[in-house]
Amino acid sequence: MSSTRAAFQVVRAAAPRASFSPRIASTVSARNYAQAAPAPSQPQDVKPPIAVYGIDGTYATALYTAAAKTSALDSTSRALSALADVFKKDPKLPSILHAPTLTVSDKSKIVQELHKHIGGTDKGDTVKNFLDTLAENNRLGILEGVCEKFGVLIGASRGEVDLTITSASPLDNKYVKQLEGTISKSAYVGPGKKLKVKNKVNPDIMGGLVVEIGDQTIDKSVSSKVAKMNKMLTDTL
Repeated sequence: MSSTRAAFQVVRAAAPRASFSPRIASTVSARNYAQAAPAPSQPQDVKPPIAVYGIDGTYATALYTAAAKTSALDSTSRALSALADVFKKDPKLPSILHAPTLTVSDKSKIVQELHKHIGGTDKGDTVKNFLDTLAENNRLGILEGVCEKFGVLIGASRGEVDLTITSASPLDNKYVKQLEGTISKSAYVGPGKKLKVKNKVNPDIMGGLVVEIGDQTIDKSVSSKVAKMNKMLTDTL
């Protein structure tokens, strides 16, 4: 039994699963995976760099562990990025994957179609095996979340820290660079870490900024100030 298959069996037992038919369950033990076992010199005890939560986080962690054990992290990361792009291009895909009426045949065709978007980046069919596991567990609907959280794990392994700057309107690139430079020198970012910057636009904040650094949030938005003012007035009256 391959290490990839074994890792996915662990997550299958540990993660909450949706109900599925005996036909699907019977395929779990029937399929042989072509993934070769790692050489004895490869590390067997792989610990993800950070914890990610939720069912999608559990599966993303299992995929990270399986890919690390077979030296396939880079190829798996590229494959998951390609799948994430599919979700961006096709807004209807999440609802299709969540459909409760999908048959075993439907899921098989979906997995084949998704795998086509990966191209030749899937080393040892690691992602194909993973997609099969999601289909067998009735969990194709969490794939988009898995792609996102796998990206978080890969970023953490590379010493990257997510920096999301939310503003009411798009920010000038020069201003974003200034913020990035200031934050990179702050206590929020450890030594040797690299910031991965994203500027999001949300008119609802009305003005100011909401800055998210890793799991830390600095809310300097106008909407936040208004909410605090309203609360103070409510408490006073």
